[in-house]
Amino acid sequence: MESVEIIGCFKTILDPYNGITIEIESLPNSKEEFEKNLNLLIKQTIKRRNLIWIYIDISKSDFIPIATKNGFFFHSCDENYVLVVKRLKENSIIPTAANHTLGVGAVVINEKNELLVIKEKLYSKVFKLPGGHIDNKEMISQACIREVFEETGIKIEFKSVISISHLYPHQFHKSNLYIACLAKPLSFDINIQDINEIEEAKWIDVSLYLNDNSMPEFSKNIVRAAIKNNGLNLNEPEFLKNFKKNIELYL
Repeated sequence: MESVEIIGCFKTILDPYNGITIEIESLPNSKEEFEKNLNLLIKQTIKRRNLIWIYIDISKSDFIPIATKNGFFFHSCDENYVLVVKRLKENSIIPTAANHTLGVGAVVINEKNELLVIKEKLYSKVFKLPGGHIDNKEMISQACIREVFEETGIKIEFKSVISISHLYPHQFHKSNLYIACLAKPLSFDINIQDINEIEEAKWIDVSLYLNDNSMPEFSKNIVRAAIKNNGLNLNEPEFLKNFKKNIELYL
């Protein structure tokens, strides 16, 4: 059970780090009210809590200078908010913000022993595995199915994870985790959906692809691993399913 305490206008929620979190919904309408309640919050929690977290909506971005003036600093952000945090006690542990991006790629081989590959318009002029970024709140299997369909029009059934690759540096001064997956095709006719990104998609004989020196060695190694090993199945335990249902109540 979460521990909730009302301090001034703020509804505070206790976290495992003995910190308190203020969600966007608890923010007042004016800067003056925010600053007054923030001073009260700090005064009442400084001796008994370690951290204060505040989600500040983009529509109230003029609250940010008030927060930083009172010792808050940036932790992470999304399109519509910034999360700031303040240490109330020296050396309090602050969990690291996400320090990597996530990508997914798919090895899809049909009954003719043909591999599904794509060529991008902008980034690469060689045939590679279909795939892309995993979106927020998206499972690996969902991202794999979505990306393959967007880039090729092929419907697939996710089977397993083949490998995980780690690359640094990458975009946004972060590293990248690339998750290669094995999938079974449920359709076979190419019909590219994302015509702005994908120049060409096709089926190619696996042996021809692996023996073509112009093809990226990174992709070929993943294909070899998929042929040699069926990979790891993503079986979701029952307790995790229940946990996700409970989490969704707060989203």
